[in-house]
Amino acid sequence: MKLSVLDQSTAAKGRSQHEAIRETLELARLCDALGYHRYWVSEHHNSESIVGTAPEVLMAAIAATTQRIRVGSAGVMLPHYSALKVAEQFRVLEGIAPGRIDLGVGRAPGSDRLTSYALNPHSNAADEFPQQVFELQAWVSGAPLPDDHPFRAIRAHPSGPTTPELWILGSSDYGAQLAAHFGLPYAYAYFFTEGRGTEEALALYRKNYRPSERYPQPQATICVWALAADTEAEARRLLQTRELWRVGFERGIRKPLVTPEEAAAYPYTDAERAVVESLRRKAVVGTPDQVAERLRELAQRFALDEIVVVTWTHDPEPRRRSYELLAEAFGLA
Repeated sequence: MKLSVLDQSTAAKGRSQHEAIRETLELARLCDALGYHRYWVSEHHNSESIVGTAPEVLMAAIAATTQRIRVGSAGVMLPHYSALKVAEQFRVLEGIAPGRIDLGVGRAPGSDRLTSYALNPHSNAADEFPQQVFELQAWVSGAPLPDDHPFRAIRAHPSGPTTPELWILGSSDYGAQLAAHFGLPYAYAYFFTEGRGTEEALALYRKNYRPSERYPQPQATICVWALAADTEAEARRLLQTRELWRVGFERGIRKPLVTPEEAAAYPYTDAERAVVESLRRKAVVGTPDQVAERLRELAQRFALDEIVVVTWTHDPEPRRRSYELLAEAFGLA
């Protein structure tokens, strides 16, 4: 089974947000050396927690400083932008790292409503997502648009012998059905929904899949939040950082990650404690063997040959260690 990485460039209390960006670059080089299959970066705006606002810029730096790992976006929030401009950006990235670029796109804003409006004041942008994907697919692949299309004469440059892989990202049935309609790979945000709706989305995707020239068979993955440490107790201690963040998230708060010690000292209400207990029951955390077993179970349950792992810690070293331990547990080279 292939293992891949989603890095959300999380900010930590007590450290500059610039450090989060540099940690992303360092972790990408490590995961390249460890044998991970892909390294994806996300797009969020106006957040004190997740500060990777420009995945295409991060990808350029990662692509230029890694050797073999695929580099991608998870994703570009397409309604904020021109499909042509996104195609051009990713064709440039393909020129930097031929055969290694993934273009994951989503419809969600990755921000609050006001910030989304500031990014693109066109109020109906999300409604045009299917049309944008249609045009993007043509421009990225180099295929011509239909004769009656107003942009029929436009090409996205630079061209070359390889083109980016286009993925649809989602956490609902909508993305699954859209990916199936266009014959594109699909990535489900398992970590975001805590697993809810995964089976339904993947079943819809596979049932309705329309083969395309590049992807004659459906190709799916899920992104799972997971954390491995040398002991289960240490993994559970580190998990406390995300537990407190999740409680804040439920209240609309997006603050930098705090240390496990600060999280442990937080005076949870009964309702907040229920959120934490639910997260603990579902969390994929523990020793490398425990986490690897859970990931393999998920892969078997959903008939997947690849899983994307996202990991948050306050300090960068435990996160690096988690990816090292999982690479060893899965025998990555």
